[in-house]
Amino acid sequence: MKITDLLDVNAIKLNLEVDSKTQLLEKAIELIYQTGNINDKEQFKNEIFKRESISSTGIGEGIAIPHAKCECVNKATISIITLKKPIDYESIDGEDVKILFMLAANDNALHLDVLSKLSKLLLDTNFVSKLIDCEIEEELYELIEAQEVKSEEKHISNNSYKILAVTACPTGIAHTFMAEEALKNACDRKGINIKVETNGSAGTKNELTNEEIKNADVIIVAADKNVYMDRFDGKKVIIVNTSKAIKDSDLLIEQALNGNVKIYKSKNVINNENNSSNESIFRQVYKHLMNGVSHMLPFVIGGGILIAIAFLIDSKNAGSPDFGSVNVVARIFKQIGGYAFSFMLPILSAYIASSIADRPGLAVGFVGGYMATLTDASYIDSVGNASAGFLGALVAGFISGYIVLGLKYITRKLPKSMDGIKPTLIYPLIGILIIGLLMYFVINTPFAYLNNLITNLLNSLSDVSIVILGAVLAGMMAIDMGGPINKAAYVFGTAAITSGNYAIMAPVMIGGMVPPLVIALASTIFPQKFSKKERTDGKVNYIMGLCFITEGAIPFAASDPWRVILSSAIGSSIAGGLCSLFGCTLMAPHGGIFVVAVIGNPLYYLLALAIGTIIGALILGILKENVKDPQLGKFKGLLNKEN
Repeated sequence: MKITDLLDVNAIKLNLEVDSKTQLLEKAIELIYQTGNINDKEQFKNEIFKRESISSTGIGEGIAIPHAKCECVNKATISIITLKKPIDYESIDGEDVKILFMLAANDNALHLDVLSKLSKLLLDTNFVSKLIDCEIEEELYELIEAQEVKSEEKHISNNSYKILAVTACPTGIAHTFMAEEALKNACDRKGINIKVETNGSAGTKNELTNEEIKNADVIIVAADKNVYMDRFDGKKVIIVNTSKAIKDSDLLIEQALNGNVKIYKSKNVINNENNSSNESIFRQVYKHLMNGVSHMLPFVIGGGILIAIAFLIDSKNAGSPDFGSVNVVARIFKQIGGYAFSFMLPILSAYIASSIADRPGLAVGFVGGYMATLTDASYIDSVGNASAGFLGALVAGFISGYIVLGLKYITRKLPKSMDGIKPTLIYPLIGILIIGLLMYFVINTPFAYLNNLITNLLNSLSDVSIVILGAVLAGMMAIDMGGPINKAAYVFGTAAITSGNYAIMAPVMIGGMVPPLVIALASTIFPQKFSKKERTDGKVNYIMGLCFITEGAIPFAASDPWRVILSSAIGSSIAGGLCSLFGCTLMAPHGGIFVVAVIGNPLYYLLALAIGTIIGALILGILKENVKDPQLGKFKGLLNKEN
């Protein structure tokens, strides 16, 4: 199926003027509807906007490809619109859209095939520029027709591949095939052969054979998700993400030709970002832990905030044994939040295990994590009313993952006919039994004691100790702004909430709010210290800081590490210490300024936040040097006169 087979000249609109993304989409939908190829415009519109709500179809470089598969489509159709004035489309690269291709389809295979072909054609920037410059609809149609013919003449198959590649992205549509085409084009320019396997949403296509892998000089894996890597053991492998393959395809091919590539050593399945065989033990542990934490956080945040709202609604009954549940509405909020919260530790453990052992580890880890939440899942009934808690679930996740890896190794020589029952019967049955016995007889009791010890320690901290702890935790939040140190402090705060101690999360959150606010305030009161772009980005950090999005400060820390990190850490530590000194508490694990209503002593919390921010901004302003920026001509002229 060709692109031109689906293109009606009447569905092409050139040099259109619209004010918004919504208007643009509605016009494209109307063009397709007028061809008579969809019988229910509203249904198709709903599908288009539903797809857009998942993630923007602005793929970058001024191009948007909205698409939907719908029963209301009589015949697959493409509409094309070029814009007189580019508009904001929330594209992945932040660029305004200049040209839109909308696809309506009723068959999944056709839908994916057309999207992949379209993505490949649009990699040619000269071709896209010609389309945008077209003044006549027929001319645009002919350009696409000629480009398709040109594309079909490329990439004649050849069994003597010197370079192989695998491309894959989470959705398995645009970036998978754009990376494929970019690598092929780079090889064409150098006159060499390449075969690319695509791991798209419709499955694996153009799969690499064992013979081809054996004969290949280098293999490029451009993926944003896990791919099967065992087959590449002992071969030279370059591992990058799809964006790297799309933007720097020539450099990747040059690296492959130079032979400056490490030998890959198989460890089952590897994440695209790093060759795990070359990773340190710390890096591997951190990666597995963060996989669990990232999946756990939505349950913690959603459930925690709902529980905090319940306490807020029921505030007049504070101090009563049923506080948070006396009021009927509050009880509903607390119950729903509690249900979400109850999944926190099983999810943590399950996704640590699945990061280690892939999907077979999920069920084993989930059971281990769930047993860590129980107060009676221990052979020794002497821990009182305590569970293994967060630490027990964390350990259960790692042990579960390695149990499944062990089972994979033990069963590796079983007949191939049994491959189907390994993940559905052998791994879960034996794995769940082993982790269950370990939790019952070995893990739960010591971790329940430890959990009790930590809880009692936190509850017994003196005023001086709690201030120091608050300052340290808040400072940790600012050190690497989302990295392992930041996450360690945050996880400690959320674990304290689960134990009923709300004095820890307050300095943790304030420590994460300060760095972006320091950047924002410093760029406002010291404009001569920041470039025009930094001043613009700095204003956005007011919002990010108030929303507890510490990562807003990362671009500034990357360009000027020691000054930004030092000033942010000092500001955060001061804010965290004051927060604890003022006796502030926080029952919600996230939310920033939006959960101020559930903060204990909220006015003092805001005062601590303001003091820490101001001190951090002043330190940053003093440490940073002036920048050379023509936009500050008058200001700099004044400075020069004073000097």
